[in-house]
Amino acid sequence: MASIEKNLEIIEKKIEQAKKHADQNVQIIAVTKSVSVDRTKEVLKAGLIHIGENRPEGLLAKKEEIKDQAVWHYIGTLQSRKVKQVINEIDYLHSLDRLSLAEEIEKRAEKVVKCFVQVNVSGEESKHGLREEDVIPFIQSLQKFSKIQVVGLMTMAPYTDDEDVIRKVFQDLKRIQQEVVNLNLPYAPCKELSMGMSNDYEIAIEEGATFVRIGTALVG
Repeated sequence: MASIEKNLEIIEKKIEQAKKHADQNVQIIAVTKSVSVDRTKEVLKAGLIHIGENRPEGLLAKKEEIKDQAVWHYIGTLQSRKVKQVINEIDYLHSLDRLSLAEEIEKRAEKVVKCFVQVNVSGEESKHGLREEDVIPFIQSLQKFSKIQVVGLMTMAPYTDDEDVIRKVFQDLKRIQQEVVNLNLPYAPCKELSMGMSNDYEIAIEEGATFVRIGTALVG
């Protein structure tokens, strides 16, 4: 298994290359859902502090060991009944996509939670997230929740070799984000875009991603 440092070096070069077409800051989230606590500690040693998990058990087990050395991102679908387990253990939630989840966060959170609203831009049935036309009404409905700040939007592109299809999904999310920004909602600045994974993060960055979620290419 290649070292995290070596993998990170390759990823950072590719990010710099992709940023020649864009000028935003890009934050790497190391997705450690499939690796051990020790491998996750290697990520921290390599200088990455943003860690992404998609299951409450995985998140809590790693946090127990790593404590506050990391910035914690919950990147999976969060069931309402599991909100109380994780909401006060994370810094960012990447999968806000329904009112029942927002209500549970409001009830359980002890501080404001930075949330990405998940959008199913591609319309694939296998993916979670709001339809494009529902994004703005949903975000407007969040005004009454004092514990939720919509920092941005999140999507996943289809797993395909067709670069045009991938690029179009990311361009569409960027356009929706701009529509939200134009609303000037204090609780939804929506300045961030969480999009791009190991197989498509370069395209995502070219199209405006500010957070990329990288697992396989980084940790194996």
